[in-house]
Amino acid sequence: MVGRVEGKVALITGAARGQGRSHAIRLAEEGADILAIDVCREIPEYMAPPASSDDLAETVKAVEALDRRIIAVEGDVRNQADLNGLVERGIAEFGRLDIVSANAGIINYGLIDTITDEQWQAVFDVNVTGVWRTVKAALPHLRAGASIILTASIGGLKGAPGVGPYISAKHGVVGLMKNLAHELSPRGIRVNVVAPSNVNTDMLINEFTMASFLPGDPEPTVDRFEVAAKTMHMMDAGWVEPRDISNALLFLASDEARFITGISLPVDAGCLLK
Repeated sequence: MVGRVEGKVALITGAARGQGRSHAIRLAEEGADILAIDVCREIPEYMAPPASSDDLAETVKAVEALDRRIIAVEGDVRNQADLNGLVERGIAEFGRLDIVSANAGIINYGLIDTITDEQWQAVFDVNVTGVWRTVKAALPHLRAGASIILTASIGGLKGAPGVGPYISAKHGVVGLMKNLAHELSPRGIRVNVVAPSNVNTDMLINEFTMASFLPGDPEPTVDRFEVAAKTMHMMDAGWVEPRDISNALLFLASDEARFITGISLPVDAGCLLK
């Protein structure tokens, strides 16, 4: 049976763990080879545990176990040379680029008048400018039929307190997607956004996020956090799984979505209805 992205090559940022690793595995299951990049070090303004070199190695192992090829590098989406270098190496070794998953992102917490200049700028540098840089690196090698999927958030489609830089940046990602869809449609390149709600990753399950959902709780637990998080959704879920997002991304990357461009696809358990 031929996979849904058989013979294609996908560039994935933030690929060491979480959604990025899930995307790499899901696309590899359906026949794609992978170009993977992750910073694999601490970003001081990012309020979650950083990915590591070992995490990226686990992504490589998972893709290779599916008998697919992968090139994985440690690099920063804020650095154009890191992205260009990976793409150029991928073209040299794999000969093509068909799918872009601009997935890397960070978050921090605090009311808008408490956020520092450095926190604000870091979120925009990674979550918006890093997405632009990723697309910029890929574009010279994309041809008609290619698909670009930007990871935004339900926070790019609605507001929420305490995460002003993240909300603002993810709205920027949605705007960038709409602009790119206009510019690239004549070239036969589709551009869409996947907009997750809470996702069961290290970005969500950590002390900072749990404290933001449980203010005043001196020792937040995952169980109490889940109860609070469920109030966001119409469906009985505090969060969705990375593979739920990967399935949506796979659809947008595949020829099944060949006439879909310029949309924001929520995977949100009904959050936008609340």
